[in-house]
Amino acid sequence: MTSLSIRSGQSASGGPRRATMRDVAALAGVGIKTVSRVVNGERDVSEATAARVRRAAEELDFVPDLRAGSLRRNGRRTDTIGLLVSSVENPFPAAVHRAVEDEFRPRGLAVLASSVDDDPEIERARVATLLGRRVDGIILAPAPGSQEYLHAEQERGLPLVCVDRKPFGIEADTVMSDNKAGAAVAAAHLITHGHRRIAVFGHRKSLQTAQQRKAGFLEEAGSAGIAAAQLSIVEDLRGPEQAEAAAASIFASLVPPTAVFCSQNLVTVGVLRALRKLNAHRTTALVSFDDLDFGELLEPGLTAVAQDPHAIGALAAQRLLARLDGEEAEPLTTIVPTRLIARGSGEIPPPST
Repeated sequence: MTSLSIRSGQSASGGPRRATMRDVAALAGVGIKTVSRVVNGERDVSEATAARVRRAAEELDFVPDLRAGSLRRNGRRTDTIGLLVSSVENPFPAAVHRAVEDEFRPRGLAVLASSVDDDPEIERARVATLLGRRVDGIILAPAPGSQEYLHAEQERGLPLVCVDRKPFGIEADTVMSDNKAGAAVAAAHLITHGHRRIAVFGHRKSLQTAQQRKAGFLEEAGSAGIAAAQLSIVEDLRGPEQAEAAAASIFASLVPPTAVFCSQNLVTVGVLRALRKLNAHRTTALVSFDDLDFGELLEPGLTAVAQDPHAIGALAAQRLLARLDGEEAEPLTTIVPTRLIARGSGEIPPPST
């Protein structure tokens, strides 16, 4: 059974007191089995009860402790790796997942993958589940918020690599795209083709990726004399439906944009739907950050700032393997370049005046 750690108190030997699940159960007013279910991310606990357990665990400075339940740190391994991504439904993390598996397969390592939906509470629950399963290491796409809760596990030797975003509160190897530069290229591309009335549709603004892409686009636009106030900016779009509704509203204005930049693939899907319904997809330029599998099949083809999820996944897996093999160097951040693929949608000129 996974035990808990608590910074306050002392053991009989005078060292830091090691709490058990019983401590969290007593504070939360639940049974030990309920705490275990919450720690392991099981679904048969009401949300109110799970929230009470998480609050108690946080008050006790809860960190899953594998030393009580596994000999993994003493040389024995389970040959399993945890992979936590934003959503396995999204093509980008799905491609990262595949690349990770391809790297680990020759070493005989199995991948336990799950979605965290960019939710910090889900992230912590899923991490606890993986730790309870005694994984040898974790690859994590950090949700908004702090990952400081993983510091104690890192101190005990847990290899951790982050993908897509840097963690907060801790240092860890990170592999991510050059988001700011890629968005700047998108802005320059649209401006070079004559556009100044541009709509920017962004995904969740709490995410580093959204912030970096917005900053890159606005800085490039600003250098061309286009202030942020001149752009139609819609942020915090959480999926195709919201993006489609936002685009329909923007293009219903008397002076609609002549070009669009979408900062995430699912946002692009929603904007494409709106443009096609308005029959504006052949007259409105569009550049997507993130390519779509069917992008080249559209008419016009989708112009995209393409990331390289296969490289990101492979590099992340290689970093984790290096840590498993004993590398103790300082954490390394690897930036993977993006590339612009021009297929037609981003080259549509603005209407003549």
